[in-house]
Amino acid sequence: MTLALPVKDARKLVLHCQRLNNRSSFGRGEGATLDAIEHLGYVQLDTLSVVQRAHLHTLWNRVEGFKPEHIDSLQKQGKVFEHWAHALAILPMKDYRFSLPMMNRIASGEVHWFPKSSKETDRVMRRIRAEGPLTPSDFDDKPSSKAMWARSPSKMALEQLFIEGELMVPCRRNFQKVYDLRERVLPEGVDTSVPTETELCQHLISSFLRTHGLGQLKEMRYLRKGMGSTMGSTALQMEEEGTIVQLSIAGRDYYCEPALLELLDTKPLRSSLRVLSPFDNAVIQRDRIKRLFNFNYQIECYVKKENRNYGYFCLPLLHRNRLIG
Repeated sequence: MTLALPVKDARKLVLHCQRLNNRSSFGRGEGATLDAIEHLGYVQLDTLSVVQRAHLHTLWNRVEGFKPEHIDSLQKQGKVFEHWAHALAILPMKDYRFSLPMMNRIASGEVHWFPKSSKETDRVMRRIRAEGPLTPSDFDDKPSSKAMWARSPSKMALEQLFIEGELMVPCRRNFQKVYDLRERVLPEGVDTSVPTETELCQHLISSFLRTHGLGQLKEMRYLRKGMGSTMGSTALQMEEEGTIVQLSIAGRDYYCEPALLELLDTKPLRSSLRVLSPFDNAVIQRDRIKRLFNFNYQIECYVKKENRNYGYFCLPLLHRNRLIG
């Protein structure tokens, strides 16, 4: 049986699960920052910084008393790590095993950004084994061209080993990654068993619904290729077990966890004005926001200058559970 849910209730549920209606729901301090990251599942990193870097902006909107040094401390303690979600992100260390399938695919030959050079990766690994943690600036080679995305051979090798999981980032210096061997960074006791595809799909579905309240399968597998069939069969199994239910919102089908619907009987605080990062978890999927909030948004730094309506870096405004501009 599919439950019909009014759009206004869907919006209420989404913002409640995104914790954008109350900056004190996680508490205060470093522990609250960790709780926020674990609840969200990931916090996107990005080099663009106008108001503030994306991960700091996203967490500030959810954690009262948030300080940037919380991230540095949690990373050095091994409670969070950097890797790829749909983009480069900070992830909870407790979810480390769910990054292993991607790491293994890249290590097996799938190209992420650049083709792998075994000569360069071997050279980089030898230096890090011998010298300890290194940054790209510790290597003196240069990019072969001045193109925007050109990288030096050592930088490409470091990124290749990072995305494979052979190297990890224990900290950053002036936002530059510091790379070290996985065995010197990964805390003892972290689960490193590789999940099956079904386990990964269950994780993606459950974590998405916990964070976003409701969702469609294409949203849950956002920018993850080749998982449609298993996501569909996994969702069907979870629905049969009663762990998820179907909703109909404005004629579209969504999934939700039954317990989350109880939140609709509460009266959570309506958000005061929030200026959101363009990479905030709540708005990163533009089509989803257009459907649920009737909000047509795009960051225009990726749009030709003559075609921009608002400017290079425009930010969404959230007020009283509505995206208003």
